[in-house]
Amino acid sequence: MEQYFIIFKTIWEAAKDWWWVVLPILLWHPFLFLWLWWREERWSALQRTILLEIKAPRDVLKPLKAMEQVFSGLWGILYGPPDWWEKWIDGEMSLSYAFEIVSIGGEIHFFIRIREDRRNAVESTIYSQYPDAEISIAEDYTKYIPKDIPNKDWDLYGAAYEELKEDVYPLKTYAKFFEEKEVGKEEKRIDPLSNLLEGMAKLGPGEQLWVQIIALPVTNAENNYVDRGKALVNKLIRRPEKRRQISIVEEGVEGLVFGLPTEKKEEKEEVIPPEMKLSPGEKEIVSGIENKISKDAFETTIRFMYLGKRKVFFKPQFQTVIGFFSQFCTVNLNGLKPWSRTKTKIKKSWFLPLNLLIPRRLYVRKRRLFRNYVKRENPLFPRKGGTFVLNIEELATIFHLPGRVVAPAPSIPRVEAKRGEAPPGLPVE
Repeated sequence: MEQYFIIFKTIWEAAKDWWWVVLPILLWHPFLFLWLWWREERWSALQRTILLEIKAPRDVLKPLKAMEQVFSGLWGILYGPPDWWEKWIDGEMSLSYAFEIVSIGGEIHFFIRIREDRRNAVESTIYSQYPDAEISIAEDYTKYIPKDIPNKDWDLYGAAYEELKEDVYPLKTYAKFFEEKEVGKEEKRIDPLSNLLEGMAKLGPGEQLWVQIIALPVTNAENNYVDRGKALVNKLIRRPEKRRQISIVEEGVEGLVFGLPTEKKEEKEEVIPPEMKLSPGEKEIVSGIENKISKDAFETTIRFMYLGKRKVFFKPQFQTVIGFFSQFCTVNLNGLKPWSRTKTKIKKSWFLPLNLLIPRRLYVRKRRLFRNYVKRENPLFPRKGGTFVLNIEELATIFHLPGRVVAPAPSIPRVEAKRGEAPPGLPVE
């Protein structure tokens, strides 16, 4: 018994003198998180951002294909991940865009929020595909909403979106809605954006509907979506894994240690390759994944909010957005749905006392959603996550400048007259 007492006493003395050694190990990750957050907040406070409003031209012959080219150009303008020193010491972050479609009392606006020093490059990229568009600096519309919303006068409803499957599965894009052809007039086609714009145009005074897409340019190095896509394709087509080539020495050692036979087994070659055995539906999935990972991509956050004064607040108005995003869903590929973790609706629990906290939890969730929208942050801020990868084709399907034929809503501001060049003989002085 005395022996056990001595052992316990020794352990206790060691723990009492050396307990602090464990703290650096336990606190290392929290320290890194707080340090990086602090540095990024300081860096972000020094950045000047502007909100650009884009007025669509009257006639757009290829609105979605043109917007895909715009996104391709915008990807190159911002891509440039910081190095180790810039990230951990300076707090520099990769820059992102915020693409926003906003209805204020039924009047619809298209906005892009960018850092001020990228304005010329962004405008040039848009004008290259939409030469008759009009771009100007606008005031931030979010500042006209009370900062303490929801309150006695204002209420809101909204959510961030998540994908139904892994993000290497593609959404339904404009190529599936119609076939663009070379014609002289704007094609009469189904534009997925027309449903949203028509619903937004029907809002009345005191009502607002905001849709926001935050897009951060990424490559396979930051988000291994290409590797994940290739691995999934190999799995779907049941492609056999290639055996690692081993040397004669390794083969001999394996035979001596594990008793494995040293003769090479002849692998039977299949007459029909695995990809030829796929059904039409499986071929569509494989083709969709390969097409998605072949194009430039953005790490994306999508959210919406319906806001209004309480005397006119009509919650079902948000169904306009739900119907819009449901167009991009396919059963065999991918789709978007409101993320229950961010939705401003909390289901009641079978544990009745917990239901007493629902009003407070709902209030906090609305405040967090509004703040993240205004700050253009990801849904889990200050932590990372809550995002998914969309390529330029998927983004162009969701956000583009529609022509008047496919989106005739009169509440969409447009450039009615084309800009002409100055006469050649006009004096400049």
